[in-house]
Order: sequence, then structure tokens, then C-alpha cells
Amino acid sequence: MCEMTKQEAGKLEWRIKVPDGTSVPVLQEEGAASSLGKFLSKLLGGIIATVVRFLERAWKMGVSEPKKVIHCMKVGVALTLVSLFYYTRPLYDGVGGNAMWAVMTVVVVFEYTVGATLYKCINRTTGTFLAGSLGLGVHWAAHQSGTTFEPIILGLSVFLLASAATFSRFIPSIKARFDYGAMIFILTFSLVSVSGYRVDKLIDMAHQRLSTIAIGVSLCIMISMFICPVWAGNELHQLILRNMDKLAISLEGFVDEYFKEGEREEENSTNLTSYKCILNSKATEETMANFARWEPAHGHFGFRHPWREYTKIGALMRSCAFCIETLYACVNSEIWVDRKNSHHVSNACMMLCLRSSNVLKELAGCLKSMTKSSKLTFLIADMNIASQELQDAMNSLPSQLVVNRPCLMDLIPLATMMSLLTEISSRIEDLANGIVEFAKLAEFKAPRNDRTTAKVQPVDVDVRVDDETSKDIPRS
Repeated sequence: MCEMTKQEAGKLEWRIKVPDGTSVPVLQEEGAASSLGKFLSKLLGGIIATVVRFLERAWKMGVSEPKKVIHCMKVGVALTLVSLFYYTRPLYDGVGGNAMWAVMTVVVVFEYTVGATLYKCINRTTGTFLAGSLGLGVHWAAHQSGTTFEPIILGLSVFLLASAATFSRFIPSIKARFDYGAMIFILTFSLVSVSGYRVDKLIDMAHQRLSTIAIGVSLCIMISMFICPVWAGNELHQLILRNMDKLAISLEGFVDEYFKEGEREEENSTNLTSYKCILNSKATEETMANFARWEPAHGHFGFRHPWREYTKIGALMRSCAFCIETLYACVNSEIWVDRKNSHHVSNACMMLCLRSSNVLKELAGCLKSMTKSSKLTFLIADMNIASQELQDAMNSLPSQLVVNRPCLMDLIPLATMMSLLTEISSRIEDLANGIVEFAKLAEFKAPRNDRTTAKVQPVDVDVRVDDETSKDIPRS
């Protein structure tokens, strides 16, 4: 029999009588059940919230990068088509039980870009064919030697060829282009040598596996190239363009942040540090350049387009980015002088940053349109003149900065900044020379105002300002 004994803190406490006449509260058991229910509800709510956040992020990524969504659908189409060889009886009878090798081939070789897919497809096909041919030849020679020497010859061949193929993967030129093929060679030769010792119809098995691999490779190549293709060469080209624009934006952000008066915009700090992604782009550039070399001619890129020049341009841009990072660390250090103490060189610094940014923008425009520039020489001349003016401004500092010790300490970070800005302009000129050389190799189109001439003269960007007479160079 239950009875209500009291009401405490707005809650009811239930008690039950026992045979000895006392009553026992049942609050603890009900409290445990209530706590368990709350825990389960919180756990379920947390799981639902996590799933919802994941779906929201996935939706945003799909909207911002539709190419990746299309790639996922392309992989699904390829797997669906190749699975028909396993589901359909006539096709299954044609390839036998090795139809699963076609499915495995699609999963392994289908990549995001056309170049990466071609790289894996060609390497896999070549490695499989060479290893299969050598495996059959070694198996025949071992079989002719008798049962006593057959396992010895097979084991020795596996040791020698696997060791040689593995060593070839350490050679830089082979590792860059044929690393995957060497791995497939080792795998296929080992399978053929080991399984051939116990399999009677080795030639039929090798033929079926090679046929299924060829089916999977063909489907991957056709779907990758003809259904919304993503070219590695174009991706590399766009990456270099974005990085060059970010260098220009960083220099302009430096001017807006440290020299222009007035309120600072929130996006200035973002513009100033936009160069940082360039510092870690070396591996991506080299990988894309390697994949682009496997691609056929497409768009503005010919069959023998100088893809390796992009890695050189990327290295030159990284050298500029490292200088900008050092400059950013300098002006944010504790010993950085206030802008009021550097007003005598601020105009020269602003001018050099802006003209260096103009050169970068012009170079980016040349790459984007794949056209030689008709005003690059004058822009670089302006940049060199601004660099000389900055050095002159530093040489004309008031004499009390050298005599008075506290002012001399203020001069050190100022001189460091001036030196870094001058070094940045020098490296930008090296970058311009590299792009001009690349334009010759890639056969960029002539500028519009020069296309009527019989022969377009190459752009000479090696402009130096060594004396006062050089300042008479006309500016654009």
C-alpha cells in the first residue's frame, strides 16, 4: 500500500510500507530511471545534432565545389557499368569468375582528374602486361627444368625481379612517373609465379584477368575524359593564377594596414596573410604537374606544354612569399616603430608595394590570357625606380637618428623593412623573367597592338636602375 507522506521543494516523495510497519522511500529508483532517460535523450539529441551539422557542411561543400559531386557520380556510374559483367549471365560467362578484377580496377584507378586517372590506368595496364608476360615465360622455363628445379627457379625469379623493381622505385625519375606501375609489376609477377605453381590453366587465367583489367581501365578513361572532365593541367594553371593574385593582394594589404591613415578594415589582416597558402603548395604543384604530363592536348594547352615550368614559377612565388612572411613578422614584432616615426619613408614604401603589386597583376593577366604583355617592361622599370627611391629616402634620413641612440634603435626595424621590400621587388623581377621564359616555351600569343607586325620581339624585363639618368624611363 502506497501513501503520500510529504511534499518537499515542489516535488512529491513516494514511500511504501513494509511488513514491520516502517515505510521505505522509492525516490532513488525513480531518480535512477529518470537520470537514465535524460542521458539517453541527451545522447540521441547529440547524435542528431552531429548528423545535421555534418549534412550542412557536406551541402555547403557540394554547392561550393560541384566538380567533386560530379566526380562522385562518375565513380558510381563506372562501378554500376562494370558490375554488369558480374550480374549479367552472358557477360559473366565471357569473363568468368575474374569479373571482380574489373570492379577492383575501377575502385583503384579512378581519380579526380583526368591526368591522375590516365597515370594509374597506363601504369596498371603496362605493369600487369609486363609482369604477366615475364611470369608466363619464367613459369615455362621452370616447368621445362623439371620438378626438382622448378620451385628453385620460381623463387629465385621472384627474389631478383621483385628486388630490382623495388630498387627502381627509389630512382627519382621512375618514382615520379612509374612508381605505381612498379608496384603493380611486383604484385602481378608474384601472383603469377606463386599461383602458377599450382594452377594448370595459367594462360587462361592470365588472359581473363588481363581482359577484365582492360575493361575496367577503358571504362575509367572514357568516363573521366568525356563526362565533365577535370583536367589536372587546368587545375595547376588556376592554382598558379590564384597564388599570384594572393601575392599581389598581400602587398596591397600591407600598404592598407601599416601606411594608410584612417580606420583599418577587418579584411585587411586577411588580405595581408593570404600569401600563407603559397608556402605549402609545393607538393600539390609537383603532383599536378606530373599528372598533367599524362594528359592529351586540351583547351589552350598543347600536347607538349611545358608543365615543369609551372613548378619553377611556383618556387619563385614561394621565395616571394617567404620574404613577405618575414616582412609581416618584422612589422608585428615588439621593436617595430610607430608609423609616426617612419613617415619620412612611408610614401616610398607605399609606392614600391603598389608597383610591385601591379607587376604581379600584369603577370597574372598574361598567364590567364596566355598572351605576352606589351607593358611589362615599363611596369618593372617603375618598380625598380620605386626601389631606388626607397633607398634614397633611407639615405636621406635626418642626421640625429644616427647620433641619438634611442632614435638609432628605432632605425633598425625601419631599415629591415626597407631591405625586405627591396628584396621582394628583386624576387618579383626574377619571377617576371621566369614567366617571360615560360611564355616563349609555351608560345604565348602576341599582344594585340603587336600582332600586325611581322615578328614579335621578346619582352626584355631585365631593367635595372643604377644611376640618376635611368629615371627618365617612361612610365605606363
